[in-house]
Amino acid sequence: MLWLPLCVLLVAVAAVLSVMLGARTVSPGDTFAALVHGEHGSLARAAVRQRVPRTGLALLVGAALGTAGAVMQSLTRNPLADPGILGVNAGAALAVVCGIAYLGISAPEQYVWLAVAGAGAAAVLVYVIGSRGRGGATPVKLALVGTMVTAALSSLVSAVLLPRIDVVDTFRFWQIGGVGGASTSGMLQVLPLLAVGFVLSLASAPGLNALSLGDDFATGLGEHVARTRLLAAAGAVLLCGAATAAAGPIGFVGLVVPHLVRLLIGPDNRWVLPFSALGGAALVTLADVTGRLLARPGDMEVGIVTAVIGAPVFIAVARRQKVREL
Repeated sequence: MLWLPLCVLLVAVAAVLSVMLGARTVSPGDTFAALVHGEHGSLARAAVRQRVPRTGLALLVGAALGTAGAVMQSLTRNPLADPGILGVNAGAALAVVCGIAYLGISAPEQYVWLAVAGAGAAAVLVYVIGSRGRGGATPVKLALVGTMVTAALSSLVSAVLLPRIDVVDTFRFWQIGGVGGASTSGMLQVLPLLAVGFVLSLASAPGLNALSLGDDFATGLGEHVARTRLLAAAGAVLLCGAATAAAGPIGFVGLVVPHLVRLLIGPDNRWVLPFSALGGAALVTLADVTGRLLARPGDMEVGIVTAVIGAPVFIAVARRQKVREL
């Protein structure tokens, strides 16, 4: 497939640009020397060492959000869905703000497990509520319940923040979403969770293809509908929870990338999921580079850039006909 080498090349170019560009531009020769030999100028070495973890985190977070978005859209048969559709981002945000307010947590590395736990709890709550009643956890019910839970959790976040001005100052930097505070230790913490999430998501791809035909057809094909939904949702929650824990809630990546991938290669999730991972990695990395260049010598968080890119795409998708189901 022609698109595969092109996507891999795009990710590689994005990674190289991320290491080279910033407040101080490092030449390709200096970048290579700093990576391979760890020398050739102290300023170049310092810049490269600072940007390598940032680039790695941007690639991981983008791949996770792109894959999670593709899973969520297939799971709910809704092209407007993103990883926040199950309340994942709101659950992670509530857990983090409670940790800052009541447990005294301040280091980004300490957010990880709280954010993942909050994301998982929110997703379980949405699934339990959505499973009640006739028909079980249908795509429409999951989307509606997810929206309601997100609104409720967001209100709780505001309730915790309002009387605690000191918490607002700490929380707001995480809430915007960015990879500027990346560290090797932080990446190593979320890497196992991301690995499990990728495995579960990719394993659910054939089942998601069957579910796209409807529950009755999927059952007739021998697919265990409830198990497939649970497997796919668990993978998406792990990916989105770990990515949100590491970089904060970065919006629109899970919406934009899978939609563009389906336009290019079709609806087969066996290809959509890995291509969404590559596209998400490239998008977040390039958005981070763009933010650095636009705000030079300062920094613009990647969540702001993806919002600027994603909002017009969201409007365009919403205006399309037959947008209700994939």
